[in-house]
Amino acid sequence: MSVFNEKFLWGAATAANQVEGAYNEDGKGVSVADILASDSAKGIRIETPGIQEGYYYASHQASDMYHHIKEDIALMAEMGLKAYRMSIAWTRIYPNGDDELPNEAGLKYYDELFDELHKHQIEPIVTISHYEPPYALTKIGGWSNRKMIEYYLRYCETIFTRYQGKVRYWLTFNEINILKVPFGILTAGGINIPSFSKENTEQLRFTALHHQFIASAKAVQMAHEIDPENKVGCMIAAMLQYPLTCHPEDVFAAMQHGQLHYLFASDVQIRGAYPSYLKRYFNENGISIPMEEGDEEILKKGTVDFCSFSYYSTSCISVTQDAEAVGAGKAAGNLISGVKNPHLKASEWGWQIDAVGFRYLLNQLYDRYQIPLMVVENGLGARDTFEDGKIHDDYRIAYLSEHVKALKEAIKDGVEVIGYMPWSAIDLIGLSTGTIDKRYGFIYVDVDNEGKGTLNRYRKDSFFWYQKVIETNGEEV
Repeated sequence: MSVFNEKFLWGAATAANQVEGAYNEDGKGVSVADILASDSAKGIRIETPGIQEGYYYASHQASDMYHHIKEDIALMAEMGLKAYRMSIAWTRIYPNGDDELPNEAGLKYYDELFDELHKHQIEPIVTISHYEPPYALTKIGGWSNRKMIEYYLRYCETIFTRYQGKVRYWLTFNEINILKVPFGILTAGGINIPSFSKENTEQLRFTALHHQFIASAKAVQMAHEIDPENKVGCMIAAMLQYPLTCHPEDVFAAMQHGQLHYLFASDVQIRGAYPSYLKRYFNENGISIPMEEGDEEILKKGTVDFCSFSYYSTSCISVTQDAEAVGAGKAAGNLISGVKNPHLKASEWGWQIDAVGFRYLLNQLYDRYQIPLMVVENGLGARDTFEDGKIHDDYRIAYLSEHVKALKEAIKDGVEVIGYMPWSAIDLIGLSTGTIDKRYGFIYVDVDNEGKGTLNRYRKDSFFWYQKVIETNGEEV
């Protein structure tokens, strides 16, 4: 018998601002993602003041899923997906964020999308806010302003009510802990200041995080009141680091890194209070949380039903060794980087491949919280070669195969995992680069870094591999 039960959610993931395109169609407003220009030569995104002439904005077309709904979902169904982790573009529903009434055309679009998914018996897993706050709300300071809670909850009430019976699984914020690092200030925080500005302080980011924690807790309560069948999860970016040496100080540094970079966020959303180690960090770093009367009770009552997360790679940390001196050097990664692990191989982008770390993380989170886990991002970005309509991505299959094996072992360890959704269902534009040449999808999209191409879809070898995994319920990997 398979270690995966019959209800296990085999799926795949995307995000609206990275796949939909149609950024200004049918009443959609501008999001913060829409003002990030792409410099494909340097592989970076540039924060621009609004949408400017002479720049290329990758999110404006992306993979054009907006105009390929039926085709893309049919391909997902052919692959055998049981679930599709996606996001709703906030500005399709409330174009400016503070609108009194929602945009009916936006609501109708997602009605059609959910209906199409259900037609193929695919469960939608919906992220409410995935790195695209309304650009218009940057004028009030984004999530640094407590007023954002009101606007977010208005949006939540609208979608919880409209899609009652169509959506059962919700994630309040994508990788909420990204606001711990400077990179998250605009994309997650909706605060329109340069990432490496002196204004981008930890005080500012933790203020924004507190407002998101309160918004999330209130949204959980609201979702349960509107429909008791709703299940609401948190979503964190795993930033697992090992100690570079067995020196006790390195071991402690690795533990503390985990606490202060990702576990603190799930602690607040699952345990319902700020952990003591974080309170010490605030005291020692002069950070003051804008706690209002009733906030502690809100956090306590608004704990999530399950924990979801992204996992791509690991690195090391050391406070006793100079990484360059010992020949380790730096490793690349998602949102943060660390010291290279000499025992691991890396992708062409320098992300270290570590399936054992995946099993370690699953055990760490389940031991800590004892609530169901959902893997909503896991994958390998690589340059795929497209020849005669075929893409032979054995490297992606190898990565995912090892991670599914590690997932099986974690379940045997006793970890309760309810779903696995690799990144990504189809090729999409990169969050930090705005380019598409670092591809993740099971489905190839014929478009380049400048948005040129037919936008035709093609099945990669990994498409057929995953099809077999799902068909055998994880027995053939």
